[in-house]
Parts: sequence; structure tokens; C-alpha cells
Amino acid sequence: MTRRRLLQLSGAATFRSLGSESLAAPVGAGPSEAVPPAIAELKPMTEGVSPISLDEHKARLARAQNLMAEEGLDAVLLASGTSLAYFTGAEWGSSERFFGAVLTREGEPAWVTPAFEKARALEQIRIGSDVRAWEEHESPYALVAGILRDRKAAGRIGIEETMPFVFADGMARALPAGQVASATAVTAGCRVIKDAHEIALMRRAGEITLRAHRAVFASLKEGVTQAEASRLSAEAHRRLGMPGGSLVLFGADAAFPHGTTRPQPLKAGEVVLMDGGGRLHGYSSDITRTGVFGAAPTGRQREVWDVVRRAQEAALKAARPGAECQAVDAAARTVIVDAGFGPDYRYFTHRVGHGIGMDGHEWTYLVRGNATKLRPGMCFSDEPGIYIPGEMGIRHEDVIFITEAGAEGMTKWTGSPEEPAV
Repeated sequence: MTRRRLLQLSGAATFRSLGSESLAAPVGAGPSEAVPPAIAELKPMTEGVSPISLDEHKARLARAQNLMAEEGLDAVLLASGTSLAYFTGAEWGSSERFFGAVLTREGEPAWVTPAFEKARALEQIRIGSDVRAWEEHESPYALVAGILRDRKAAGRIGIEETMPFVFADGMARALPAGQVASATAVTAGCRVIKDAHEIALMRRAGEITLRAHRAVFASLKEGVTQAEASRLSAEAHRRLGMPGGSLVLFGADAAFPHGTTRPQPLKAGEVVLMDGGGRLHGYSSDITRTGVFGAAPTGRQREVWDVVRRAQEAALKAARPGAECQAVDAAARTVIVDAGFGPDYRYFTHRVGHGIGMDGHEWTYLVRGNATKLRPGMCFSDEPGIYIPGEMGIRHEDVIFITEAGAEGMTKWTGSPEEPAV
């Protein structure tokens, strides 16, 4: 959509309501009813991007094996989840039944699967031919212990910090005391640095979410509920070729950073906060845009909006190789406190950012107390906010990545309270 077309739909000065005559059905209507024109016109944006290849997965496994040697781990156990997908390409939904891979310092992964799922597992397994199945009355942890014996991995066995307790506890009981250790230095150590392919996937995912935000802002009308606006975001992402959606908050409800369950119809002059994302070939986007609906922003709204924008820019400037993660949070927080929205966490109630990649939130975090040094290839959200109870909340969020020279945004940053999703 061109800027001119967006303004035709949204009003020259603000993203105003679509007139009721523009819609054949209410916003958020079912699939048999019409959707707003700004969403109906969306086309897929996924052309030209490719998933992670088999060779890339093999290279990741080799890096993991090198880190295992450095960390003194004989093996790493991966259960279903994003780390399993990162290293092997296998995507498997989490459940109470253990499915996963055993990585050792040499050779290909060995696999453990429920016996009744083995045929489906073989469709997912692209690296490794040692696949061991357990019946419903048997212990998968005994199979893992057998793999470790066969491969003479008698030392420390790493378990990722996100593994469900039931799996970690079962593994600890199946091995000698003290043999289980943290694998985070290996799993996060590999995942925290994104390569050019990963950054390209995240950049495209961000472009899709930003395009969806723009379409939803153009489709808002007075009286729409937050839930209806969220459904529009899911539909916009779907039409753009990527599963995703948004948390959408109006007015005083935007002072709840992660929302509230009460229904709230949109009124002219209210702040609209839209926080959304999706996943493209396993990689996440996360973008928040905040604007004012149906009227020119008040002086107070514009003041808060501008302070948050300056805080976001300060965080971007502070994010550079060698800087500590906590310094990025401090840079944004100083701007907000110095503008009178303090002290400390009073109005800026959360950290400034989180790692992002295959998970929407992943290690490491831009937060006070985190002395981890930034390195090129790290990716984070940059999302300061000011939340004034009973009045409004304003947050700007973009994904940034660390370069050799500093940091860059994945997508174009917010425009203005009148046009937040340019």
C-alpha cells in the first residue's frame, strides 16, 4: 500500500475510522463476511526467503560439539522445542511424552521417540540414524542412559534450562548423582549469535508484521473492541503469508503492558497500542506501534510518545559491541526518568529488551544486573514504554541487531502518533 492510499483510508492527519459504508460486515467478522479493504488487499510477502538448510543444521551441530568440549560436557540432551529445531530441523510439539535427541561430542545425534510415533518421527529426522523407541510402559530416560553408555559418554550431561522439569527430573534419576549439568552455555552459546540467513529471515518477518500493523491501523473504526482488532491482525498476517497476530490495547488499558481481559470499545482520541509478531521459517518478529485514533494527539499524548521515542533511540545508540546488556537498559531509563517519568521503574515498568530469534523471548536480556557483553550478531527487542495507570500506555518496539560498528534496526522505525506504522 502506498502512503497516499493509506491516508485515503485513514484520514490525512490521523488514522481515522473507516466509514461504516466501507465495510460490508463488522470489523473482526467471520470468514464468510467481508474484511476491511486495507486487509483484503494484502498479498503474501514471503517470496525469495528460504528455510534453514540441512548443511546449516549440520554446521550448527559441529559448533555445539566444539562448545561441549570447551564446557566439559560429554553430551547434551534436547527435548522437543526450538533448540531441537535449531540444531536438527526437527519440529515436534511438546507433550508429556519425551521426544528428543542426544548430542555427543562426536557423530550424529541419537534419537528417542515414543514407539507409536516412530513413523512420524522418521519424517522429521534428517540427521542421524540411531532411533530408539519406548513403549508406553517403558522409560525414555533408560533409553537415553543406554545411548550414553554405548557412546561412552560417562561424564557430565547437559540439559537446557527450558526443558520441562518432568523430563529433567527423569533424566537426573536415570543417571548417577551429579552427572546432569546445564547445557545453556552450548545451546544459548550457539543460538545467541545470528548469521546473515537468520537475520534475513527475521528482517522479512518484521517487514510482514509492520505491514500487518499498518493495515490494521487503517482498518480501525470507533466501537471496535480490542479482541476484534486482534483478530484483524491475525487475518492480516495470514494474508501476508505468515502466522502471527497482535495484542491490541486502547486508552487506559494500554497502561497494562501485557493487556487486560476486559472488553473495551475504541473511542476517538484514545491511544492505540499494537504489539504483535509472527514466525517465518521458525524465526520471530516482535514490533509495537502506538498512535492516537480519530483525533489529533493531545499535548500530553505527544509528550509521552516523544519521550519514549527518545528513549528507544538512546538504547539503540548504547547497543554496541563490548557494551554490557545492562547499559542499554540504563540508557533508555535515564531518558525517561530525566523527562519526569520516574523514579526508576515507576512508569517504565519493565526491562528495555529481550533476546529474540526462534523464540520470541530468548537469552540474553537487556536488563539491569546483566553484565553480558554485546557481540555482533546478537538480536534484541528495543522496547521502552511509559505506562500511566488510568490514563494511557505508550511503547515503541523494534528488533535490533548488533553489528561491528554498533546496532541497526531490522525494519523502519515508528513515524509519529498520527502515522505510527509507516
